[in-house]
Amino acid sequence: MKITVAALLILSSLLLSACRGEKKKVEKREWSDNHSVDYNQEINEREQIQIKLFLAHYSYLKMTLAESGLRYMIYKQGPAGELAKSGQTAIIKVKVETLDGVVRYETEADKTESLAIDKSEKESGIHEALKYMKVGDRAKLILPSYLGHGILGDRQTIPPQAILYIDLELISLK
Repeated sequence: MKITVAALLILSSLLLSACRGEKKKVEKREWSDNHSVDYNQEINEREQIQIKLFLAHYSYLKMTLAESGLRYMIYKQGPAGELAKSGQTAIIKVKVETLDGVVRYETEADKTESLAIDKSEKESGIHEALKYMKVGDRAKLILPSYLGHGILGDRQTIPPQAILYIDLELISLK
């Protein structure tokens, strides 16, 4: 089938005329603190539904719900000792996934990470969880986005509004 220049001109003029319609006026609204609160509440409600569905599917996860919204389960107990405290330096291994099972980052097998509890850039949910742990403990965590990387993600591997599923090991404290 051969298309002529005339046919192309007619077709393009039809497409252009079809796309020209009355422009709708966009109503401009002012953003308020109430809008921000409503938006954040809506995000939180959606995330809580996702978390509940995840936990229903993985019923072996018997998580404790902290007041902040952090869910955690210590699945391997270390030797008796004191709970980690704010200001201590924790030596950890961590594996961070999203609820869809995609590993977003992980401590290399033969390495550890160091962080000052409540004084570093790590996810705030990890700082909180460490204070429920003793040296040698391993825990599973679920962090709603506001305890992880929030609305924007980390702009590298963590997507916006990501709920994080974390495996955390507390190796030592200084």
